[in-house]
Amino acid sequence: MIELVEVHKSYGSVKAVDGVSFAVDSGEIIGLLGPNGAGKTTILKILTGYHFADSGSARVARQDICSHPLSVKQKLGYLPENAPLYNDFTVAEYLRFVAQARRVPSDRQQQRCAFAIQQCGLQDVVQRPIAELSRGFRQRTGLAQAILHDPEILILDEPTSGLDPNQILEIRRLIRTLGRSKTVILSTHIMQEVEAVCDRVLILNKGRIAATGTAAQISAEFAGGERFAVSVIAPAGTDQRVFDDIERLAGVQHVRISRLERTVRISAEVSLEPPAATGGGQDGSAAEPDLRNAIDYDGGAALFDWAVARGVRIAELRPLRRSLEELFVELTR
Repeated sequence: MIELVEVHKSYGSVKAVDGVSFAVDSGEIIGLLGPNGAGKTTILKILTGYHFADSGSARVARQDICSHPLSVKQKLGYLPENAPLYNDFTVAEYLRFVAQARRVPSDRQQQRCAFAIQQCGLQDVVQRPIAELSRGFRQRTGLAQAILHDPEILILDEPTSGLDPNQILEIRRLIRTLGRSKTVILSTHIMQEVEAVCDRVLILNKGRIAATGTAAQISAEFAGGERFAVSVIAPAGTDQRVFDDIERLAGVQHVRISRLERTVRISAEVSLEPPAATGGGQDGSAAEPDLRNAIDYDGGAALFDWAVARGVRIAELRPLRRSLEELFVELTR
């Protein structure tokens, strides 16, 4: 649906976008994250035909943006960071004007305007001049014009900027609903927004993509594997070697041993790289299970083998992931 390949864009001596490549499938909601000056808005302007790339290619719906700008724009709904509204119009007049400019068929204009007004919660201000609207209602009006012509693709630059918490939740619900049938690219500074709305995130830094994927995928990639909290319960008379074993195993850290009246609880964090094949022992016997291979992509059978071999019970196995905010800070510091 959307494809950028080695896109470069400079403003004078400032390199805003430096060799960015990514693809977005139909029906995906993608979040663009990055500090100020990372290149987010420039990428959105290239996708919408407001700016042309210095080099590289940008295609929307299999059409090159430079070669077919009008055809591409017909398929797009665009909400810039500061929506360009006509202050002398009422909300209703402005949306009718947009419907005509977008060449919405005359017999559908009223229906599409009513849909946009209802979806963006503009019923109470529809006859008010835009100049009198609050920042939040102006933002909603900008979003209404973006969805009015029922585009295949939505490009949203800070869509919840200036909205109160209730309005933000409403717009997020709307974006998720629209994402069921449309492709959405969303630029934002709000981490919770990306986690609540987006299927995938692209983190930009200094004009380049620093990371892409879900928050869990990015966390695993930059941690060199995944981290898990493991809690093991053993009978009170368990051999001391069990406790020595777990403290020596590769990847295990923060071991805590709690001795209760009838049981011993061992709590630990485990850093795991993707599982590797293990050979047998030096005497030709099968190698003992190793916690490094405990949590594999087939359900973690080796960890359970390890526990069974030592007569202990796994009480908890929980993934530990850094928040998107922590990842963002690390990648853009």
